[in-house]
Formats: sequence, structure tokens, C-alpha cells
Amino acid sequence: MRTAFYISDGTAITSEVFGHATLSLFPVEFNHKTIPFVETEEKANEVKQLIDKTAQRDGEQPFVFYTFVNHELSEIINSSCAVCYDFLSTYSDKIGKELQVAPVPKVHRTHSMHEKSYDFRIDAVNYALTNDDGANIKNYAEADIILVGVSRSGKTPTSLYLALQYGIKAANYPLTEDDLETGKLPACLTAYKHKLFGLTIDPVRLADIRQRRMANSKYASLKQCRIEVREVEMLYKKHKLAYLNSTHHSVEEISAKIISDTNLERRKY
Repeated sequence: MRTAFYISDGTAITSEVFGHATLSLFPVEFNHKTIPFVETEEKANEVKQLIDKTAQRDGEQPFVFYTFVNHELSEIINSSCAVCYDFLSTYSDKIGKELQVAPVPKVHRTHSMHEKSYDFRIDAVNYALTNDDGANIKNYAEADIILVGVSRSGKTPTSLYLALQYGIKAANYPLTEDDLETGKLPACLTAYKHKLFGLTIDPVRLADIRQRRMANSKYASLKQCRIEVREVEMLYKKHKLAYLNSTHHSVEEISAKIISDTNLERRKY
């Protein structure tokens, strides 16, 4: 299996995102290795040695996706036995020509957090934790969005991701068997219908997830999961709620689709 390295003098998130996106276009499996905070020539040379050993072991050159502010570090990595790609220089040079402004490199700028952004995220995470799984229904007026769905359909991780990544205050509320039998929205949600967004999931996948939590229970049975999924989707349609099937999507994709569908304001920057 061929190896792909993602290297940076910062978090390496940018090189990971670009590298993964590029390699995902090809039906080939890779051994992925991320190395952040390569900030000195000594560390860069250690990484170069690792790359060279990997090339020798695998019998073919690894791919290396990197972002460095320090040109000397880039040169060290470029001298390794690898196929190297430098995303920052490739695009910053073109953008600089268009803007007629020279780039001003600064280590960690890509993922540094401004004070306002930090405050938004911390407040949103605290809100998501306080308002998780219907535990607190008193301050839904503060919510940017309220995710609803049956148990284990992805509400909690999505709420936390929206908070941590975008500073969005997301509460979530579980629609129980009793709620579904009435065909009505719970009383605590009716005033906030405009903030509701539903999640659904394939019953087989739901049963598999629930089996890990409560094996061999009615809650985890495929029959029960099929009933709940069918009824929750009927509820969404009856009340004209936007909803999304989370089965084949990552939490990042689910969050991005929710933001796109609802035009929520991102408080990321």
C-alpha cells in the first residue's frame, strides 16, 4: 500500500484536507500519516529520513502534501525520496499576482483563532452540552437550530460539530416512541418549529448502532427501528420540517448540508 504524508509547521489540517480531497479522486488505498508542527530544520530532517525509509520499505515513492511558511523547511522535505505537493505556494503566488499584493507568511495563521471566534465557539459548545438530548428545554429561544430525530440518529455529534466548528448554538431533542404515536410535535418544540431540523437514518444502520448500546433489547430490534424511522419521517412530512438522512454522511457532511439548507450564519472567523 502506498503511503501519503501530510506535513506542516502548523496543525497540518490544511495539507490533510487538500491531500485527502485530491487522493479521494483515485480508487486506490493509501496508508495516511499526518505530521504537524514541523517547525525546525532538525525536525524537518527527521521527517525526511522517515519519508526516505518509507520509500525504501514500500518500494515506491510516497506522496507528500505539505504547507510550510519557512522556505528552508520546504526545501528539506522536497529533497526527500517522495512526490511532493506544496499547496500554499501554488495558490498564494497566483492570488498575489491577481491582488498585486505580496503574501505575508505567518506560522499558524491558517488555523489561529480570533478572540471573537473563540468566544462564539466556547459559548456554542457549552450551549450544545447543556441542551443535549432534551435535557434542558428552557432556553430554546437562544438556539440557532434544534435538531430532532429518533435516538442514535446523529443529533449529538452534529450539534457539537456545529458548535465547535462554526460557533452555531445547536440544541437537540429526541423524538420518543410516545411522541411518534401522537403524530404531534412535543409541546416544548411547537413555538420553535421554525428552528427545527430533522435527522433520519436507515433502520438497519440504526439497529446496528443501538445493538452496541443495548444489545438484544426491544430498543435495538430491527422491527422497532423500522417503526420509529417510518413514523419520524411521517412526522417530518406532516409538519413540513426539513430533514436529512444521515446514514451515508459524515458529521462534517451532515453539518455542511444543514448549514446550506437553513442558511445558518457561520461564526467561524
